[in-house]
Amino acid sequence: MNLEQAVLDKLRALLPVQQQEVLDFAEFLQPKNMTKKPLKSVKGLCADLKVDITEEDIAQARQEMWGNFPRQIV
Repeated sequence: MNLEQAVLDKLRALLPVQQQEVLDFAEFLQPKNMTKKPLKSVKGLCADLKVDITEEDIAQARQEMWGNFPRQIV
């Protein structure tokens, strides 16, 4: 007797309410077996935009954003 047949035999011996619980549990387990697609990096998401941001660009943007920010908070 293989595993599938053993499970079916046990399932048939259960009450309908218990069979529903087994089905619910099997549906809960099913997504865990599916492989997840790897997430794309931000660099990969923007690759088709042909944008090249340098360290100098980032430094300039920071200076523009935070240049007038008070250094000491009272």
